[in-house]
This record gives sequence, C-alpha cells and structure tokens, in this order.
Amino acid sequence: MNVHKILKYIALVIGVIGLILLGRIIMAGDDAIDASADLQSSMLDPMMYVTYIVFAITLVIVAFFVIKGLFSGNIKNTLISVGAFALIVVVAYVLTDGTQLELKDGTTLSASGDHWVGAGLVVFYILAIIAVGAMVLSGIRKLIK
Repeated sequence: MNVHKILKYIALVIGVIGLILLGRIIMAGDDAIDASADLQSSMLDPMMYVTYIVFAITLVIVAFFVIKGLFSGNIKNTLISVGAFALIVVVAYVLTDGTQLELKDGTTLSASGDHWVGAGLVVFYILAIIAVGAMVLSGIRKLIK
C-alpha cells in the first residue's frame, strides 16, 4: 500500500471523527453549551484535540517535505532566498521605531512589540512591491515578445 492510500484513509478517519464531534456540538445547541461549563469541556475539548492532532500532522508533513526538498534540490538557491528574506526583515526593522502604546482595551503594547509590528508591516509592503513589480515586468516582457 503506498503512502497516498494510507494518508487518504487517515484523512477519512479524522474527517469522520470531526463530523461526529461537530454533530454532537450542533445537537447540544449554543445556549446549552454557553450555560454549562461542564458541557463546554465535554463537548468542545474533544473537537479541540482533533484540531491539535490535525495541526501537528500537517506541521510534521510540511516540515518533512521542506527538509526533503532542501536536500534533494539546489540548496544554494534556497539559502540565497532565505538570506534575501532575512535582509528584508533586517532592513524593515532598522527603518521602523517603536513606542509604547495604550490599546483600546486598556492594555499597553510594549515598545518592542510595536517595533516588531511596524517591521512586519514594512516587510509586507516591501514583498508586495517586489511581487507587483515582478508581475509588471513579466507582463512587459510578454508584450515585447
């Protein structure tokens, strides 16, 4: 039996378990679950465990195939891409500054947290500009040909 069939059966079993647990939650109703903390734990905890298991399986499979692809492919290009991304993150971090902020709910966001949020936004903008630029250049090259 190959890996595809095994994974298909595992996905089917997890899907059926999730469907049964979802049916239990729907049959209990929102009001009953909200009213009883005991009912919340007995109904929602099994669904959360299935979610955690699916998430863990997904992470393991993704990590396996990423590592497998790294060693079977061209590692030089991969390292160049990772280095370029790290350089973009460093540039974004240097370009931003952080100040302590009071949030709407009364809590405060530290200066470091604000700095990282700003850097994340700048990284997003830089990568978006690069992606749009690549699409425009690709379109121009197609028009020229």
